[in-house]
Amino acid sequence: MAEGNVPPRNRKGLRTGFTTGACAAAAAKAAARCLVRNTVLTEIETTLPNRMTVTFPLKRCELTPTGAICSVIKDAGDDPDCTHGAELVAEVTLHSEPAVEIRGGEGVATVTKPGLGLEVGAPAVNPVPRRNITEMVEQELAGSKYRGAIVTISVPGGEEMAKETINARLGLIGGISILGTTGIVRPYSTAAFKASVIQAIDVACERGLGELVLTTGGKSEAFAMKLLPHLPEDAFIQMGDFVGTALKHCARRHIRCAVIVGMIGKLSKMADGRMQTHAAGSEVNMELLASLAAELGASEELRARIRQANTARHVLELCSAENIGIASLVCRRVVEHGTQHAGGKLAVHACLLDFNGRLLGHYPPHAIQSEQN
Repeated sequence: MAEGNVPPRNRKGLRTGFTTGACAAAAAKAAARCLVRNTVLTEIETTLPNRMTVTFPLKRCELTPTGAICSVIKDAGDDPDCTHGAELVAEVTLHSEPAVEIRGGEGVATVTKPGLGLEVGAPAVNPVPRRNITEMVEQELAGSKYRGAIVTISVPGGEEMAKETINARLGLIGGISILGTTGIVRPYSTAAFKASVIQAIDVACERGLGELVLTTGGKSEAFAMKLLPHLPEDAFIQMGDFVGTALKHCARRHIRCAVIVGMIGKLSKMADGRMQTHAAGSEVNMELLASLAAELGASEELRARIRQANTARHVLELCSAENIGIASLVCRRVVEHGTQHAGGKLAVHACLLDFNGRLLGHYPPHAIQSEQN
């Protein structure tokens, strides 16, 4: 399907794929060519945003009384993407006005909140795919009697696909977003998740929220919402492993306070200064946890058992059995490292929960006024 240097597999042997934006641009280019040349196609060559040349087979290609409709099936490679297999449809009509107008059809979200780099009320076609679609259509119009076009992108079933994303929370309603900065999907890429963290912070900032809650996942977020019920849903950001990314962007957007909420495994890594907490990238420092326990008066025997513990959760159990309240001290270290990472421009608080959502510790001491204290 691909020409040029598009790698069929990455270094881990996983197939790469193509973004929704790349597929939409290819479909739009095919429809424009059909109209300019009065023909029907079976495939279309296109240029991705990263300037690679790719040939896509067309699922659908037909001339209509008012224009042309073409579609491309998205192949996400080995990435577990909810849009894998989606049909990206472009309906194009040509006109003499010198502009390419991009509209959203069925299954493409509408922007309802500011902070995403798109106008409220506009279709959720991100800037890079928007430029790519425009460029591909303009290539086909060059030398013809037409100077502009209306391109309507739709994704049948897109509204259902969007339920597997955080689009609704970001204010993207009615479907999926048309995304992609290079045109290539890297299997299990972290880039898309990092981008969603940044977008969520931007949306919260545009809403004027000065206090955000950064959680390590869906479970900790659900617990955090019960812990801090006075905050609106947009204030809760699932940052995953991207602690550093979230804190720096909060500081960049002049957020007043970021409350980190998580469980012992992730927070013990943050307490060690790890601002990227993926299991493959950082292990729990048992020596650090032993030293924290020592600050609280732990015996040498307990410190030795901590050093040999299997997991951070195991450490918590060992300390609890000896009435050593290590949780708040872990939170203090998280705050110290987090504040430093954010350049001192952000008030950082931390809350450590157990696996049932009970608050075990927090820092600063006055940060959380809760009956769970």
